[in-house]
Amino acid sequence: MSDVLKLSGITKAYNQGKPNAVTVLQGVDLTVQAGEVVALVAPSGAGKSTLLHIAGLLDSPDDGAVTINGTDMTKRSDRKRTGVRRQEVGFIYQFHHLLPEFTALENIVLPQLANGTSQSDAAARAMDLLARVGVDARADHRPAALSGGEQQRVAFCRALANKPSLLLADEPTGNLDPDTSDRVFDALISLVRDTGLAALIATHNLDLAARMDRMVRMTAGRLHEA
Repeated sequence: MSDVLKLSGITKAYNQGKPNAVTVLQGVDLTVQAGEVVALVAPSGAGKSTLLHIAGLLDSPDDGAVTINGTDMTKRSDRKRTGVRRQEVGFIYQFHHLLPEFTALENIVLPQLANGTSQSDAAARAMDLLARVGVDARADHRPAALSGGEQQRVAFCRALANKPSLLLADEPTGNLDPDTSDRVFDALISLVRDTGLAALIATHNLDLAARMDRMVRMTAGRLHEA
């Protein structure tokens, strides 16, 4: 398997250089390979969201390197980082953030259109993804007409719409009840396995974390293999 994501010596502090500076990440090293699902376990406020934002090129580290598919993105231009983020990285958050005025299908079609995919190909891709997670029968429903679990499964499909090689998820089932969380998590893992991408999934749920390939814990701004 090849390395899709490699973090090397990542450090991040807020209010850097000031007396009240808060160091969030201290020399974080992490590699996630294609086809691997890694659980990132940390308490609230430990810096896992910061780490995911840096890994997904939404934020920059103070020091260290972020390498995606063999390319060090740390010194790349904003335009290049945006292009790689759009093409190679999919994001899932605790709240689905679907566009309320569009149907489930349209929410998955739109990012593909922005990426230059034709309307017909985008719709076919969206329906295939919805079928994989069992929500294809609800394709023409707007988010308000979907259950919480259905909304989050649509969000999974949207994150994978442009066929990224890396999936980053921040508490993707944290807003769901336990039974729904299990079902939605199973759908996510099945989708990830089918597509063979690399996935880094932050969660508080140790039962869900144990079902992934590997677990890393964040404590005091550092990562440790669990």
